[in-house]
Amino acid sequence: MPRACEITMSNTLLYSVENHIATITFNRPEALNAFNAEMNRELLALLDLIDEDDEVRAVVFTGSGRAFCAGADLAGGGDTFDVSGGDDAHNEDGSINYSADSIRDLGGRLTLRMYQCKKPLIAAINGAAVGVGITMTLAMDIRLASDKAKVGFVFTRRGIVPEAASSYFLPRVVGISRALEMCYSGRVYPATELADSGLFRKVVSSDALLPEAYEIAREIVENTAPVSIALTRQMLWRGLDMSHPMEAHIVDSRTVLSRGMSSDAQEGVNAFLEKRPAEFKDRVSKDLPDFFPWWEEPKYR
Repeated sequence: MPRACEITMSNTLLYSVENHIATITFNRPEALNAFNAEMNRELLALLDLIDEDDEVRAVVFTGSGRAFCAGADLAGGGDTFDVSGGDDAHNEDGSINYSADSIRDLGGRLTLRMYQCKKPLIAAINGAAVGVGITMTLAMDIRLASDKAKVGFVFTRRGIVPEAASSYFLPRVVGISRALEMCYSGRVYPATELADSGLFRKVVSSDALLPEAYEIAREIVENTAPVSIALTRQMLWRGLDMSHPMEAHIVDSRTVLSRGMSSDAQEGVNAFLEKRPAEFKDRVSKDLPDFFPWWEEPKYR
Protein backbone atom coordinates (compact mmCIF):
# COMPACT_ATOMS: atom_id res chain seq x y z
CA MET A 1 0.00 0.00 0.00
CA PRO A 2 1.24 3.54 -0.71
CA ARG A 3 2.57 5.26 2.37
CA ALA A 4 0.32 7.88 3.93
CA CYS A 5 1.62 11.40 4.09
CA GLU A 6 4.49 11.83 6.52
CA ILE A 7 6.14 15.19 7.15
CA THR A 8 9.66 15.45 8.51
CA MET A 9 11.13 18.80 9.52
CA SER A 10 14.80 19.73 9.69
CA ASN A 11 16.44 23.09 10.22
CA THR A 12 16.30 23.95 6.53
CA LEU A 13 13.88 21.54 4.81
CA LEU A 14 10.46 19.96 4.98
CA TYR A 15 10.19 16.41 3.66
CA SER A 16 7.04 14.41 3.03
CA VAL A 17 6.04 11.29 1.12
CA GLU A 18 2.53 10.59 -0.11
CA ASN A 19 1.36 8.14 -2.76
CA HIS A 20 4.95 7.37 -3.76
CA ILE A 21 5.78 11.06 -4.38
CA ALA A 22 8.33 12.76 -2.14
CA THR A 23 8.21 16.52 -1.67
CA ILE A 24 11.30 18.46 -0.58
CA THR A 25 10.49 22.01 0.46
CA PHE A 26 13.24 24.53 1.12
CA ASN A 27 12.17 25.94 4.46
CA ARG A 28 14.08 29.08 5.38
CA PRO A 29 11.37 31.56 4.33
CA GLU A 30 12.77 34.33 6.54
CA ALA A 31 15.96 34.15 4.40
CA LEU A 32 14.13 33.49 1.11
CA ASN A 33 15.31 29.88 1.43
CA ALA A 34 18.92 30.91 0.92
CA PHE A 35 21.31 27.99 0.45
CA ASN A 36 23.90 27.24 3.13
CA ALA A 37 26.14 24.38 4.22
CA GLU A 38 23.49 22.91 6.50
CA MET A 39 20.90 22.84 3.73
CA ASN A 40 23.44 21.15 1.47
CA ARG A 41 24.14 18.44 4.05
CA GLU A 42 20.45 17.82 4.60
CA LEU A 43 19.73 17.63 0.86
CA LEU A 44 22.54 15.13 0.33
CA ALA A 45 21.21 12.99 3.17
CA LEU A 46 17.68 13.10 1.75
CA LEU A 47 18.86 12.08 -1.70
CA ASP A 48 20.59 9.06 -0.15
CA LEU A 49 17.38 8.20 1.69
CA ILE A 50 15.27 8.63 -1.45
CA ASP A 51 17.47 6.31 -3.50
CA GLU A 52 17.18 3.61 -0.83
CA ASP A 53 13.41 3.98 -0.30
CA ASP A 54 11.33 1.93 -2.75
CA GLU A 55 8.22 3.77 -1.60
CA VAL A 56 9.55 6.92 -3.30
CA ARG A 57 9.04 6.85 -7.05
CA ALA A 58 9.37 10.55 -7.93
CA VAL A 59 10.49 13.75 -6.16
CA VAL A 60 9.13 17.30 -6.30
CA PHE A 61 11.22 20.24 -5.06
CA THR A 62 9.66 23.58 -4.11
CA GLY A 63 10.13 26.47 -1.68
CA SER A 64 8.19 27.78 1.31
CA GLY A 65 7.04 31.37 1.30
CA ARG A 66 7.59 33.60 -1.71
CA ALA A 67 10.94 32.21 -2.90
CA PHE A 68 12.18 28.93 -4.32
CA CYS A 69 15.80 29.54 -3.29
CA ALA A 70 17.34 33.01 -3.46
CA GLY A 71 20.87 31.68 -3.91
CA ALA A 72 23.76 31.42 -1.50
CA ASP A 73 23.28 32.78 2.00
CA LEU A 74 25.32 36.00 2.00
CA ALA A 75 25.28 36.47 5.77
CA GLY A 76 29.05 36.02 5.76
CA GLY A 77 29.48 39.25 3.81
CA GLY A 78 32.33 39.68 1.37
CA ASP A 79 34.03 36.49 2.53
CA THR A 80 31.02 34.30 1.67
CA PHE A 81 32.71 32.66 -1.29
CA ASP A 82 36.22 32.42 0.16
CA VAL A 83 36.68 28.76 1.08
CA SER A 84 40.45 28.87 1.46
CA GLY A 85 40.39 28.55 5.24
CA GLY A 86 40.14 24.76 5.45
CA ASP A 87 42.88 22.75 7.16
CA ASP A 88 43.74 21.01 3.89
CA ALA A 89 43.39 24.05 1.63
CA HIS A 90 47.12 24.87 1.46
CA ASN A 91 50.24 22.91 0.61
CA GLU A 92 53.27 23.03 2.89
CA ASP A 93 54.79 25.83 0.81
CA GLY A 94 51.66 27.96 1.28
CA SER A 95 50.28 27.49 -2.24
CA ILE A 96 46.65 26.53 -2.76
CA ASN A 97 45.91 22.81 -2.68
CA TYR A 98 43.35 22.66 -5.48
CA SER A 99 42.68 18.99 -4.75
CA ALA A 100 41.56 19.72 -1.19
CA ASP A 101 38.15 18.37 -0.29
CA SER A 102 37.38 21.50 1.74
CA ILE A 103 37.49 23.79 -1.30
CA ARG A 104 34.93 21.82 -3.28
CA ASP A 105 31.88 23.82 -4.34
CA LEU A 106 28.83 22.88 -2.26
CA GLY A 107 26.44 23.37 -5.15
CA GLY A 108 28.52 21.02 -7.26
CA ARG A 109 28.45 18.36 -4.56
CA LEU A 110 24.65 18.62 -4.68
CA THR A 111 24.20 18.52 -8.47
CA LEU A 112 26.66 15.63 -8.78
CA ARG A 113 24.55 13.71 -6.26
CA MET A 114 21.37 14.60 -8.16
CA TYR A 115 23.04 13.38 -11.35
CA GLN A 116 23.55 9.98 -9.71
CA CYS A 117 19.97 9.75 -8.42
CA LYS A 118 17.78 6.80 -9.43
CA LYS A 119 14.45 8.66 -9.15
CA PRO A 120 12.93 11.40 -11.36
CA LEU A 121 13.49 14.91 -9.96
CA ILE A 122 10.97 17.68 -10.67
CA ALA A 123 11.45 21.35 -9.79
CA ALA A 124 8.35 23.43 -9.02
CA ILE A 125 9.91 26.89 -8.97
CA ASN A 126 7.45 29.01 -7.07
CA GLY A 127 9.42 32.26 -6.69
CA ALA A 128 12.91 33.70 -6.83
CA ALA A 129 15.53 31.17 -8.00
CA VAL A 130 18.88 32.92 -8.22
CA GLY A 131 22.45 31.65 -8.31
CA VAL A 132 22.57 28.16 -6.84
CA GLY A 133 18.78 28.45 -6.49
CA ILE A 134 18.50 27.95 -10.24
CA THR A 135 21.73 26.07 -11.03
CA MET A 136 20.78 23.23 -8.66
CA THR A 137 17.65 22.63 -10.76
CA LEU A 138 19.70 22.02 -13.90
CA ALA A 139 20.53 18.52 -12.64
CA MET A 140 16.82 17.84 -12.13
CA ASP A 141 14.82 16.28 -14.95
CA ILE A 142 11.84 18.58 -15.35
CA ARG A 143 11.44 22.23 -14.33
CA LEU A 144 8.13 24.06 -13.98
CA ALA A 145 7.95 27.72 -13.01
CA SER A 146 5.30 29.98 -11.62
CA ASP A 147 4.55 33.09 -13.67
CA LYS A 148 5.67 34.99 -10.56
CA ALA A 149 9.09 33.33 -10.49
CA LYS A 150 12.31 35.14 -11.36
CA VAL A 151 15.59 33.44 -12.18
CA GLY A 152 19.11 34.75 -12.50
CA PHE A 153 22.58 33.41 -13.19
CA VAL A 154 24.00 36.38 -11.30
CA PHE A 155 27.55 35.19 -10.69
CA THR A 156 29.47 37.78 -12.71
CA ARG A 157 27.58 40.52 -10.85
CA ARG A 158 28.91 39.11 -7.57
CA GLY A 159 32.47 38.87 -8.84
CA ILE A 160 32.40 35.07 -9.06
CA VAL A 161 31.62 32.48 -11.76
CA PRO A 162 28.92 29.85 -12.40
CA GLU A 163 28.99 26.91 -10.00
CA ALA A 164 27.08 23.71 -9.22
CA ALA A 165 28.59 22.17 -12.38
CA SER A 166 26.33 24.51 -14.36
CA SER A 167 29.01 24.94 -17.02
CA TYR A 168 28.17 21.32 -17.84
CA PHE A 169 24.40 21.40 -17.36
CA LEU A 170 23.25 24.83 -18.57
CA PRO A 171 24.50 24.65 -22.19
CA ARG A 172 22.93 21.21 -22.49
CA VAL A 173 19.60 22.59 -21.32
CA VAL A 174 19.37 25.90 -23.22
CA GLY A 175 22.24 25.78 -25.76
CA ILE A 176 25.64 27.43 -25.53
CA SER A 177 24.72 30.86 -26.93
CA ARG A 178 21.78 31.39 -24.59
CA ALA A 179 23.74 30.01 -21.65
CA LEU A 180 26.54 32.51 -22.28
CA GLU A 181 24.11 35.41 -22.59
CA MET A 182 22.41 34.50 -19.31
CA CYS A 183 25.73 34.20 -17.48
CA TYR A 184 27.41 37.20 -19.13
CA SER A 185 24.61 39.57 -18.23
CA GLY A 186 23.93 38.22 -14.75
CA ARG A 187 20.45 39.59 -15.22
CA VAL A 188 17.43 38.40 -13.23
CA TYR A 189 14.75 37.32 -15.71
CA PRO A 190 11.02 36.93 -15.18
CA ALA A 191 10.24 33.27 -15.80
CA THR A 192 7.75 34.32 -18.46
CA GLU A 193 10.61 35.81 -20.51
CA LEU A 194 12.34 32.42 -20.56
CA ALA A 195 9.24 30.36 -21.34
CA ASP A 196 10.62 29.32 -24.74
CA SER A 197 14.27 28.93 -23.68
CA GLY A 198 14.17 25.22 -22.86
CA LEU A 199 14.84 26.01 -19.21
CA PHE A 200 11.23 25.27 -18.23
CA ARG A 201 8.79 22.66 -19.43
CA LYS A 202 6.05 25.16 -18.76
CA VAL A 203 5.39 28.46 -16.99
CA VAL A 204 2.05 28.34 -15.17
CA SER A 205 0.07 30.38 -12.68
CA SER A 206 1.18 30.12 -9.07
CA ASP A 207 -2.03 28.25 -8.17
CA ALA A 208 -1.40 25.67 -10.88
CA LEU A 209 2.29 25.10 -10.17
CA LEU A 210 2.23 22.29 -7.60
CA PRO A 211 -0.82 20.53 -9.08
CA GLU A 212 0.99 20.47 -12.44
CA ALA A 213 4.18 19.11 -10.85
CA TYR A 214 2.28 16.41 -8.97
CA GLU A 215 0.36 15.46 -12.11
CA ILE A 216 3.66 14.83 -13.92
CA ALA A 217 4.90 12.80 -10.94
CA ARG A 218 1.65 10.82 -10.74
CA GLU A 219 1.84 9.87 -14.41
CA ILE A 220 5.28 8.38 -13.77
CA VAL A 221 4.26 6.64 -10.54
CA GLU A 222 1.04 5.13 -11.88
CA ASN A 223 2.21 3.91 -15.28
CA THR A 224 5.88 2.96 -15.25
CA ALA A 225 8.28 0.37 -13.87
CA PRO A 226 10.60 1.84 -11.18
CA VAL A 227 13.67 -0.12 -12.30
CA SER A 228 13.10 0.90 -15.92
CA ILE A 229 12.84 4.53 -14.81
CA ALA A 230 16.10 4.31 -12.83
CA LEU A 231 17.93 2.79 -15.79
CA THR A 232 16.39 5.22 -18.30
CA ARG A 233 17.40 8.22 -16.20
CA GLN A 234 21.03 7.15 -16.13
CA MET A 235 21.07 6.03 -19.77
CA LEU A 236 19.90 9.41 -21.02
CA TRP A 237 21.93 11.63 -18.70
CA ARG A 238 25.13 9.68 -19.25
CA GLY A 239 24.43 9.43 -22.94
CA LEU A 240 25.16 13.17 -23.16
CA ASP A 241 28.85 12.35 -22.75
CA MET A 242 29.05 9.51 -25.25
CA SER A 243 31.40 10.06 -28.17
CA HIS A 244 29.89 7.45 -30.53
CA PRO A 245 26.46 5.78 -30.84
CA MET A 246 28.18 2.42 -30.34
CA GLU A 247 28.56 3.36 -26.68
CA ALA A 248 24.79 3.81 -26.44
CA HIS A 249 24.21 0.57 -28.36
CA ILE A 250 26.30 -1.37 -25.85
CA VAL A 251 24.38 0.01 -22.88
CA ASP A 252 21.03 -0.35 -24.65
CA SER A 253 21.70 -3.99 -25.53
CA ARG A 254 22.59 -4.92 -21.97
CA THR A 255 19.70 -3.06 -20.36
CA VAL A 256 17.17 -4.33 -22.91
CA LEU A 257 18.38 -7.90 -22.27
CA SER A 258 18.18 -7.46 -18.50
CA ARG A 259 14.74 -5.88 -18.55
CA GLY A 260 13.48 -8.30 -21.20
CA MET A 261 14.17 -11.22 -18.84
CA SER A 262 12.37 -9.53 -15.94
CA SER A 263 8.90 -10.14 -14.60
CA ASP A 264 8.25 -6.45 -15.21
CA ALA A 265 8.58 -6.95 -18.98
CA GLN A 266 6.13 -9.85 -18.91
CA GLU A 267 3.72 -7.82 -16.80
CA GLY A 268 4.03 -4.73 -19.00
CA VAL A 269 3.23 -6.64 -22.19
CA ASN A 270 0.44 -8.71 -20.65
CA ALA A 271 -1.17 -5.64 -19.10
CA PHE A 272 -1.11 -3.90 -22.47
CA LEU A 273 -2.66 -6.88 -24.27
CA GLU A 274 -5.27 -7.32 -21.54
CA LYS A 275 -6.02 -3.58 -21.47
CA ARG A 276 -5.46 -3.21 -17.73
CA PRO A 277 -3.06 -1.21 -15.53
CA ALA A 278 0.29 -2.90 -15.01
CA GLU A 279 1.49 -3.89 -11.55
CA PHE A 280 5.28 -3.78 -11.63
CA LYS A 281 6.95 -5.72 -8.81
CA ASP A 282 10.68 -5.13 -9.32
CA ARG A 283 12.28 -2.61 -6.97
CA VAL A 284 15.24 -0.29 -7.40
CA SER A 285 16.78 -1.36 -4.08
CA LYS A 286 17.30 -4.97 -5.19
CA ASP A 287 16.50 -5.51 -8.87
CA LEU A 288 18.90 -3.34 -10.82
CA PRO A 289 21.01 -5.47 -13.21
CA ASP A 290 24.34 -6.88 -12.08
CA PHE A 291 26.27 -4.62 -14.49
CA PHE A 292 24.83 -1.46 -12.88
CA PRO A 293 26.53 0.94 -12.65
CA TRP A 294 28.21 0.51 -16.04
CA TRP A 295 30.37 3.61 -15.56
CA GLU A 296 33.13 4.60 -13.17
CA GLU A 297 32.58 7.86 -11.32
CA PRO A 298 35.49 10.28 -11.78
CA LYS A 299 37.29 11.33 -8.63
CA TYR A 300 37.77 14.91 -7.48
CA ARG A 301 41.46 15.69 -7.83
